[in-house]
Amino acid sequence: MKLNDITILENQSLAPYSHTQVGGKVDYLAMPKTHLELQQLLNWAKSQEQPVHIFGRLSNLVVRDGGLRGLSILLHDLRDIKIDQHTITADAGADLILVTETAMTHGLAGLEWAAGIPGSVGGAVFMNAGAYGGQTEMVVTTVTAIMPDLKIQTFNLNELEFGYRHSVFQKNGGVIVNVTFTLTPDVKSDIQLRMDVNNYRRADKQPLNYPSNGSVFKRPEGYFAGKLIMDSGLQGARIGGVEVSKKHAGFMVNIDNGTGNDYEDLIHHVQATVKKKFNVTLETEVRIIGER
Repeated sequence: MKLNDITILENQSLAPYSHTQVGGKVDYLAMPKTHLELQQLLNWAKSQEQPVHIFGRLSNLVVRDGGLRGLSILLHDLRDIKIDQHTITADAGADLILVTETAMTHGLAGLEWAAGIPGSVGGAVFMNAGAYGGQTEMVVTTVTAIMPDLKIQTFNLNELEFGYRHSVFQKNGGVIVNVTFTLTPDVKSDIQLRMDVNNYRRADKQPLNYPSNGSVFKRPEGYFAGKLIMDSGLQGARIGGVEVSKKHAGFMVNIDNGTGNDYEDLIHHVQATVKKKFNVTLETEVRIIGER
């Protein structure tokens, strides 16, 4: 189907676009190449009374096998990155790793913690992504978004309601368009060293050889999710093609053509087991959406 010059795919599986290589079919799928195309798609969905789902890299998300109704939009073609002295403004679909490398090449520090996170800029803001002592909220100054009424709004830091894996966009329906980071000048080699150290730590501890969504669960107060899962004897536990990583118990990996339902069922199994053994409720960091 065509909307102006925009191709809209029908009855399309999300699995080929997902970081975990799972995901059911969506009614409509579009990949805008400009901000104008994104606005046109949102306008079309509103006029057709279609629900809208916005995705970046599909790297912190489980889509159930029944898929999604309405229009799904992938932003990975919206990836411009602009430098202005100590700031970087990046489109929502820009690769977060590429943004960290761009910052380093321009001698700008503050994003080293994100050097190996396989997500998008918009996703990092949406979830207030963080690692190794850094978080998105520490470097973001403004975010521009298209709101449900299709008006463009700019949010300052104090309006973003950042919290642990939370931002205002989880409740206001805004579609993030671009993000401005304010960074600190530093020596390039020092920035690169810090990035290298973080990437080494990831490779040493995380199961990077299999598709995964990263850390599945939020850190419960007073505990570490991975240790609770390990101490529950769940490493290597498997449902379908998805397994609790033997390398890092906080990760679930797609080792053999797993599905979104496999992920969800394994998540529930881990939650129930940890609750029974330690009376601790594990909350998911990954989002689970779609129909069974």
